[in-house]
Amino acid sequence: MVQYLIALAPTFLVLAFFLLGPFNWSRNHSWTRAITCAVVGVIALRYILWRLFETVLPYPNDGPNFYWVWFLFIVEILAFFEVVLFLVLMSRYVDRSAEADRLARDFFRGDEHELPTVDVFIPTYNEPLDVLERTIIGALALDYPQDKLKVYVLDDQRRDWLKAYCKERGAIHVTRPDNSHAKAGNMNNGLKVSSGDFIAIFDADFVPYRHFLRRTLPFFSDATIGIVQTPQHFFNTDPVQTNLGLENIWPDEQRLFFDEIAPSRDIWDVSFCCGSCSISRRKAIDAIGGFPTESITEDLLTTLSMLNKGYKTRYLNERLSMGLAAENLTGYFVQRERWCQGGIQTLYLHNGPLRGPGLSLFQRIMFLPLSWLVQYLVRFTILIIPIIYLWFGLLPLYFTNAADYISNQVPLLTAYFLLMLWITPTRYLPVVSSAVGAFSTFRMLPTVISSVVRPFGKPFRVTPKGSGNEAIGFDGYSFAWIAVLILATAIGLVINIVPETSQVEAQFSPIAACWSGINILVLAIASLICFEKPRRLFNAFKLDEAVHVDGVPGRMVSLALDKAVVAVPTETRFASADVTLSLEGFSPFKTELKMVTQRRRSVARHGDKEAFYLHLHFDLSGSARDKMIVKLYTGRYSQDVRDIDKVAVSINLLLRTFGRTRTL
Repeated sequence: MVQYLIALAPTFLVLAFFLLGPFNWSRNHSWTRAITCAVVGVIALRYILWRLFETVLPYPNDGPNFYWVWFLFIVEILAFFEVVLFLVLMSRYVDRSAEADRLARDFFRGDEHELPTVDVFIPTYNEPLDVLERTIIGALALDYPQDKLKVYVLDDQRRDWLKAYCKERGAIHVTRPDNSHAKAGNMNNGLKVSSGDFIAIFDADFVPYRHFLRRTLPFFSDATIGIVQTPQHFFNTDPVQTNLGLENIWPDEQRLFFDEIAPSRDIWDVSFCCGSCSISRRKAIDAIGGFPTESITEDLLTTLSMLNKGYKTRYLNERLSMGLAAENLTGYFVQRERWCQGGIQTLYLHNGPLRGPGLSLFQRIMFLPLSWLVQYLVRFTILIIPIIYLWFGLLPLYFTNAADYISNQVPLLTAYFLLMLWITPTRYLPVVSSAVGAFSTFRMLPTVISSVVRPFGKPFRVTPKGSGNEAIGFDGYSFAWIAVLILATAIGLVINIVPETSQVEAQFSPIAACWSGINILVLAIASLICFEKPRRLFNAFKLDEAVHVDGVPGRMVSLALDKAVVAVPTETRFASADVTLSLEGFSPFKTELKMVTQRRRSVARHGDKEAFYLHLHFDLSGSARDKMIVKLYTGRYSQDVRDIDKVAVSINLLLRTFGRTRTL
């Protein structure tokens, strides 16, 4: 017992450091981040040196186990380098909102006629009107002098109905004879027919907030800024949130990057364009010969090409737009496979991080697609280590004793988890985050391998969005992998309980059993993501606004493009299901009263027994519908999850296991 208490001493020191230090510090200061990341880096270095000198080099060349030990160590070295780069990156932080305030005061101080001209590009391929209308109306509603603003809908399917819609609304419809070079080629065609000083780009499913240009344009007062990128926020839940039953209590997957990693990249001058929700200087685009067409991720390559010419990408971490997250698992993987392949493609290009001129050594390192290359290999290896040990008796390392293992690995795991909880407090839970990563591994690892071998083997694929993607699906491929790994791990544990069939050395068995249990839990949660839940075409926003229904005062607590929920006193009665809804900024319009409820957990956790909730449906058209789009999608409301309710996450995961969910 004393031996194990001594072995836990480094872990206790790690806990003491975080409790006395980082957990009492602001995570938004670079000095607090630098100290914390440096400490975690030292702990990681201590671990990797122990692995090399105590568990790898001493291992005898005894055949398969020798090569297995070295393979695992090489994987750990790759993971170590990724962690080190992450620690360096996250050791600094910047919030440019105050800078945006200061720059805006100077930028908009003069005569409006002296402001630069702006072209808004909306590249589209096959998105339906229910997706496109929000983006087009939102772009036309931007708070900027109308004689300085033009909205171009770049239609790569040459649709007559879209041409008519654009003409009616005041946008410019642009087509081309073919679809060469996909999105990049489409935008290059847009460059030929436009002339604005700056070009704002919004994918067909992203709606700019009205003040987008007011916040981003002032950064171009610095002549070295080529692009200003803003975060991508979403008005729907992604497949991970939906399929795990964690709507409203777990953030979308991209929050970690846009809210935490991107600001840190910015202060190091290694921020990059993410395509949508960005604005670029036309002069800088012209300097690189237009949007690059060599990669299927033209956005990342645009940043690299501009860096080659001395132009930087700036990042403003403010919610200035809102769009559609991938709506099903098909779209989820189409999107991520494209990002992965495009990132790896840059390694082979003349303007990529390896060969591109004008890049510093630090920039070259930070633009390497190391995360894509390493993370899925590491995750898959973690899942199979216990299986290999339990079935074949192959040790993952030269094992001395459990105390030595606990003394070196447990402090590192503890330090890393505590760092993530401190630096991303509303974006990370170890088991759930690991489950999401494990789920992606089975489809993404083959993509990584194929992208390395044949980086240009797959063409650009558009992420499916909008109506037509409501079908419930099942990811049988990923589920099969998960089921096999769970069974192999569980059966391996059972086999080794019986001495006659045991394949393992007793001293490592407790660690292997613990490792196996964690893997089974992670895989079990990952399996839930494989079962898709139905989604809504128009997502409702929660709010609290005064309205009237047939003259009766009430509070509107939920609103979408086609429906609303209004709380009214319980004594309220209506003569008909056809009622009139009156809300600020709109002429009264007819709605259909579909249902009345008295308790809505999605509105208030404990319900409201003193109010009826009227479920109203309506079908707006013309200017009224456009006005509703502007109201809902251009800055007043948000679907962001502000904090993680850990108890609610646990309850919902348990209920989801039995096919149920609890909406909070």
